[in-house]
Amino acid sequence: MNRGPVAAPDGANLVGTRAPRVLIADKLSPAAVQVFKDRGLDVDLKPGLTPAEQRAIIGEYDGLAIRSATKVTREMLDAAPRLRVVGRAGIGVDNVDVTSATQRGVVVMNTPFGNAITTAEHAIAMMFALARQIPEASASTKAGKWEKNRFMGVELTGKTLGLIGAGNIGSIVADRANGLRMKVIAYDPFLSDKRAMEIGAEKVELEEVLTRADFITLHAPLTDRTRNILSREAIGRMKKGARLINCARGGLVDEAALYDALKSGHLAGAALDVFETEPATDSPLFTLDNVVCTPHLGAATAEAQENVALQVADQMADFLLTGAVTNAINMPSVTAEEAPRLRPYMELARLLGTMAGQLTAVRMPGETGAIRSIRVEYEGAAAELNRRPVTAAMLAGVLGPLMGSVNMVNAPVIARERGIEVAETVHERSGDHSTLLRVVVETGSFTRTLAGTLLSDRPRLVEVKGIPIDAEFAPNMLYVTNEDRPGFVGRFGTVLAEASINIATFHMGRSAAGGEAVCLVAIDTALPDPVMAAVRAIPLVRQATPLAF
Repeated sequence: MNRGPVAAPDGANLVGTRAPRVLIADKLSPAAVQVFKDRGLDVDLKPGLTPAEQRAIIGEYDGLAIRSATKVTREMLDAAPRLRVVGRAGIGVDNVDVTSATQRGVVVMNTPFGNAITTAEHAIAMMFALARQIPEASASTKAGKWEKNRFMGVELTGKTLGLIGAGNIGSIVADRANGLRMKVIAYDPFLSDKRAMEIGAEKVELEEVLTRADFITLHAPLTDRTRNILSREAIGRMKKGARLINCARGGLVDEAALYDALKSGHLAGAALDVFETEPATDSPLFTLDNVVCTPHLGAATAEAQENVALQVADQMADFLLTGAVTNAINMPSVTAEEAPRLRPYMELARLLGTMAGQLTAVRMPGETGAIRSIRVEYEGAAAELNRRPVTAAMLAGVLGPLMGSVNMVNAPVIARERGIEVAETVHERSGDHSTLLRVVVETGSFTRTLAGTLLSDRPRLVEVKGIPIDAEFAPNMLYVTNEDRPGFVGRFGTVLAEASINIATFHMGRSAAGGEAVCLVAIDTALPDPVMAAVRAIPLVRQATPLAF
């Protein structure tokens, strides 16, 4: 199924003249629902449907807004040919099959900042509760006991807090911990020395966090790389008497190993807001007095729920109406401010790529003629762009005519899966045009180049195989290469005239007098096969290819 280009090149919404339809499958605040309506989207609020009921109706929608209850599976995506975007009101996208969504060209967004403060505060609260045994002391006191000597706590001041994950939430935890006069150390493979200094943490490797920290708090996403990052072996290397806080994802911790470490006294305690299986209604960890548990409350404040709901509504509306992409998991971001400037370049990239794809005989890797590389070159004003979305649009253009279901979301993945090298080249020079995009497609047997520019934001083709030409793109075109000899134009025009094919525009260029020439003709209708055969039979014609844009 071909979902088409992701960006709306003409500035209209992505689904043409009708209003985009959005299904809200989980509970969102009424204010978020109103955001969709105020932006002109057709929105349906239908929380609580079964997976089968969701699959039965999802085919009617362009957008899907969810929290954690709805599972966006491969089966649901298969039933959603119109779906363009999934918006998760929250950080984690464990409930979304991102790989399948990407393969189908569906943008997956989350809201990483709307509940960051709330989640960080919960981690700090859990740390206090663990240090001072507050839940157990509360239960004991309410039971009529007065066990002052039983609940001996520890101070946080002067203790070492180890962060595993120092992104948005982790950095807020670090800030709060510094205020508590704790020593903060952090492990995060993406943490720079400069950023560590800014958040008041010492950047260390995971081993140092395990062996030095009195308290360890997790703030990492759940990926194949981070799953069980606190394995049995890692837990065994933790400092004796340390305490663990997890308000991130349950799959980060080996729960059986954690139970054994707590039971043996190797660890002094653990505070858990998340579990490997949720809802968590039965766990050996619940039997331990030195474990504090909450039911995934990290984002459970009125402020956070409102913030993430409003944020996901704005992001989805921006995307469906303008092509702006914010906080996407599987494609480059395009801000609302950038979108108007990038849109004509993305359309130019798509058209150049589509032409290159139609002109290139592409086979699967390993076969003669397969694409080996695609290079996108930027010159002049184009060199100052946010290039990733433009390159993605170019890739979608090249691969789309050959593989069908390709757009900006899945084009980079498809290229990578097929072993196609993708590169960008930036030229500071500015030649005959103030801005220029060029695509260079290399196969095992030839190299094809096309270049285009913008004239009043309208795409124009200015170069084919290094030969200058000046042509607008049209829905139906015919590309011909021929020998530059007298007689070609007359015979070509006669063939089309005899077939009642009207020529809208006619553009020619040549490498040199008597050398190779290229001809690009806009026609009112697609050429029937017999007419194409007649064109190819004209003397001097080397190649004739119909184009559709």
